[in-house]
Amino acid sequence: MAFLNEDKRTHYCTSITEADIGTRVTVNGWCAKQRNLGGLIFIDLRDRSGIIQLAFDENTARDVFETAAGVRSEYVLTASGTVRSRGADVNENRATGKIEIYVDKIKVLCTAETTPFEIVDDKNIRNDLRMQFRYLDLRRPTMTENVKLRSEITKLTLDYFHDNGFLYIETPDLIRPTPEGARDYLVPSRVYPGKFYALPQSPQLYKQLLMYAGFDRYIQLARCFRDEDLRTDRQPEFTQIDLEMSFSTEEDIMEINEGFLKYLFRKLFGIEMTEKFPRMTWREAMERYGSDKPDIRFGFELCDLTELLRGTEFRVFAGAIAAGGSVRAINVKGGAKFSRREIDGLADFVKSYRAKGLAWAKKSGGEVSSSYAKFLTEAENDAIYEKMGFEDGDLILIVADKNSVVFDSLGALRRECAKMLGLLDPKEFKFLWVTEFPLFEYSEEDGRFYAMHHPFTAPMEEDIPLFDTDPGAMRARAYDIVLNGTELGGGSIRISTPEMQTLVFSKLGIGEEEANAKFGFLMEALKYGIPPHGGLAFGFDRLVALLLGYEDIREIIPFPKAQNASEPMSKCPSEADAKALDELGLAIKKHD
Repeated sequence: MAFLNEDKRTHYCTSITEADIGTRVTVNGWCAKQRNLGGLIFIDLRDRSGIIQLAFDENTARDVFETAAGVRSEYVLTASGTVRSRGADVNENRATGKIEIYVDKIKVLCTAETTPFEIVDDKNIRNDLRMQFRYLDLRRPTMTENVKLRSEITKLTLDYFHDNGFLYIETPDLIRPTPEGARDYLVPSRVYPGKFYALPQSPQLYKQLLMYAGFDRYIQLARCFRDEDLRTDRQPEFTQIDLEMSFSTEEDIMEINEGFLKYLFRKLFGIEMTEKFPRMTWREAMERYGSDKPDIRFGFELCDLTELLRGTEFRVFAGAIAAGGSVRAINVKGGAKFSRREIDGLADFVKSYRAKGLAWAKKSGGEVSSSYAKFLTEAENDAIYEKMGFEDGDLILIVADKNSVVFDSLGALRRECAKMLGLLDPKEFKFLWVTEFPLFEYSEEDGRFYAMHHPFTAPMEEDIPLFDTDPGAMRARAYDIVLNGTELGGGSIRISTPEMQTLVFSKLGIGEEEANAKFGFLMEALKYGIPPHGGLAFGFDRLVALLLGYEDIREIIPFPKAQNASEPMSKCPSEADAKALDELGLAIKKHD
């Protein structure tokens, strides 16, 4: 049925209030529910704002009543009538629960078949079905609200940075393929056969070039693409709050971004965050929490037992120490109540982080039980208990291995234990700046250094002499912002001279010829007066998800990809048309 000018909405459903009683209104939306009580019909009409009740009775015109009687779930309707009180029939769980529209005109704009699942929040719908019929899933009130809140956070983001002097500038989506990092999504060129664009993993080089050009404060909600394995907090295409600042130090960049997060909390939740976010160096974070993105909502900090156990005859501990590794432990306060099966589950958990095993001791009712105590001397056991502050109700968990494994496994284990103990409150927000990351990380497998962040990060000035003597010990002018154990964003001060950029490239095994081939435009630009500059990028999807209490970022992305990087709704990726492949000079190589 045609939509006419007279059917145009005057109000969204929940914009109607008790102040509108007696007012004639027109609403448009979907039938969430119809209840036919014989002489009375009620329709819950839903639009993006929420639900309002439409009412029909024996005084309603016959044709209007009959139309209402034929309405089914998800029919698209327009209705006009007068706002009135519901009297004693109040729905306290609904914003419009004290009012309804007494309808004198209704039109079915579109009928609907029975949906694959009911459009309500309180049903457990299979995730694959939600992805297949995402447009229906988005009609559910919670999902609608998520999308609306994402939009509100977008507006607040742009308002804040605009008010702080940032210019919104768009960078290209078809760029030169990058040599390092995650895999690029490649786009073949028809005009230049055999050559490819890449979709940007980030606007990194372009935003630096904007600083070279004199646009000293840049902001963009940038679409980025990475061909990597998915997790609940990753997607192959995602959005970054991307920014860059000239004539800035780490302090300047952290201050403006800390202010942004406090602004969001004030505007969204009415929460005033007055204290500065705590800061911690990368080394301290690893030593205390085993992670460069520690969750500081709870304790269970790592304790180094290496020197205490040096000389032990217990081969598991002694072997790790002799190989240059360490023995470290966490004391899980309240963990003594874990059953043996749960502790065995924790042992399996750390093995997924490459640990060979998990030693444990717990104290309950004054009695100590342990998997390792019999292999140590009484003095060694007493020394461990004293250093760990071992008390009744405690559970000590120990990993012995090379340091990278010990940190990874215990860093994840402390959070798993906190989860089991119910200590991870999603409504408690603990921010942390982690600073002074290593400039390089060495790959034993490849026998070379890689950039910890990216090859355009500046080293700390006092560490520059280590280039020739100990590059692995060099620290970067880099920083991450962490919330509840999740990295929200990261950035750094950038290299701003061709000499330093050449030096960093050389340590990464990128010679002059390769550097000019891959980054010639950047090296050329560095010759023409570059301001000191740095920046940061937030994972926008991750930020919104955490603010709204979700671990899975798909809950706040309207059309996400599934775990296998496909989109079940549109069935992409799909095969390309043979003619299109021919125009591009491409052929498909079949894999066995």
